[in-house]
Parts: sequence; C-alpha cells; structure tokens
Amino acid sequence: MLGSAVPVPADVAVEPAMPDVLPPIKVRRGLAGFVYRHPTIAFGAALLIAMLSIAVLAPYLGTVDPTALSPAKRTRAPSAEFWFGTDMFGRDVYSRVMYGARVSLTVGFSVAILASLAGLAVGLISGFVRWADGIIMRIMDGMMSIPPILLAVALMALTRASVTNVVTAITIAEFPRVARLVRGVVLSLREQPYVDAAVAAGTRGPMIILRHILPNTLAPMTVQATYICASAMIVEAILSFIGAGTPPSVPSWGNIMAEGRALWQVKPFIVFFPAVFLSLTVLAVNLLGDGLRDMLDPRMAKRL
Repeated sequence: MLGSAVPVPADVAVEPAMPDVLPPIKVRRGLAGFVYRHPTIAFGAALLIAMLSIAVLAPYLGTVDPTALSPAKRTRAPSAEFWFGTDMFGRDVYSRVMYGARVSLTVGFSVAILASLAGLAVGLISGFVRWADGIIMRIMDGMMSIPPILLAVALMALTRASVTNVVTAITIAEFPRVARLVRGVVLSLREQPYVDAAVAAGTRGPMIILRHILPNTLAPMTVQATYICASAMIVEAILSFIGAGTPPSVPSWGNIMAEGRALWQVKPFIVFFPAVFLSLTVLAVNLLGDGLRDMLDPRMAKRL
C-alpha cells in the first residue's frame, strides 16, 4: 500500500541521521573567557589587586603602629603574637611590611604615570617636529647614558629624603626611555598614508597629533609603563636600602631590609618577608605587562 511504512528487521541496527550542519564550537565569554584567553593578565592582575588590597586595608589586617618601639621585645622570632617577628627595635615586622606596601606601590604607580606623561609629550614633539628631533634626542641620549640608580642617587643627594623626592628622582631617570619609545612609534606613523592625507587636507600639526598619532602610541606606552612601575619599585628599595631613599621613620620594604641586613645571618626573617612581598609585587606588574603586550600586539596573538 502506498504511504505504508516499510518494516525494519529487528537485527538490523539503525544509525542516527547525521545533522547537516555541525554544532558550533562553544566560545567562552565573559570573565571566564578572558581568563582563558589571557591567563598572564589574569594572574598578574589578581596578584596586583591583592597587594593593593593589603596596602589599602593595612590598618584592618591585625596590624599595630609600625613605628612603635618596644626594646623588650626586639628580634623576636615569628610566632602567634608576632607573625613575622620583630626587628632590632622591637617593632612588629608584619605591621611594617603591610604598611610598607603603601610606599612601594605609591612610588611605582606615581613614577609610571609621571614618566609616561613626560615621555609621551617629549616623544610626540621629537618624532613629529623634524627640526627639534636631533636636539631633544641628544639630550635624552645623554640622560640614558647614566644608569638610573646613579642618577637617582645624585638627585637624592641634592635634596632631603622624602617619598616625593624619591618619585621625582626616579621619574627623571626613567622618562627618557618612554620618550625614545614614543618617538620611534611616531616616526613610523607620520609616514602613513592617512597622515599624508590629513596634511594634504590642511589639518594643522597639533590636530594631527591628537587625532592620528596619539591614539596609536597608547598601546606600546601602556606596556612600557608597567615595566617602569616595576623598575621604580626596585629602585626605591635600592635607594632606601643604601640610605638615600625614604626617611628611616617611613616603613618601606627597602628600609626594613636595610635595618635587618646587620642581623641577616642570625635573624633572616627580618629581610626575608619584605623581600618576598617586593618580589611578588614586581612579578605581578611584569606579568601584567607581558600579558598586555601579547594582547595588544597582533603579531604576538596566539589565537585568531
């Protein structure tokens, strides 16, 4: 009969029909997708946020006055009462390390912002204004020929010890590198066809810089700023360690290590804990910079 179903023997296996179109590959979205695509940024940012939280919430993390002296409790080993022990003046090392995060992060972020802004301005002018390029770059070359730590020590020797002066000294030592980076980017951008078109259309130089040059320099400058931030924290610790940085009364990781170096062989915990926190913070900033470089540079992309 027409329309009747043909019976299928019971011993014959029926394979399921294959779909005409394969199901699309599930794409991770949201925060989980970002972490999957950029694990370096996620790990570095999480570690840096943890350090920022420590700096902001230091008074609420079971700390005491980091400058309070207690000679009767000096050089105590880590215990339930003193988590990181005490230094040679009886001060709580745990409290000093927690509050020291404020100094290092303040110096690192301040130097990164100020050096980036100064280097951006100098690099834009040097790269776009041809007659000023040679003069400005020779000055930058002269400043870069001096090691940053020596230049910072020389500048600190002319002023009194303070966090503001430390930031100023390290900024002067670091911004020439940003200027050279931005200048190199501008030299390649000013030869692009869209810049020639803007010039042919009668657009003035400052407007060309703001509309066409500046936006394309932000990505490499942002990556460079992360490395400057990490370098500034290390330089600040070195300056404090040799007595040319923040005042001894200010709890910073460099000062804590400087005060504990005399007892390093018998009381290593005084130096160990601030050194670990400094290393973790620098590691977090460097990981964040590496991740931003991979994300912003299409040539480094691993996935399309």
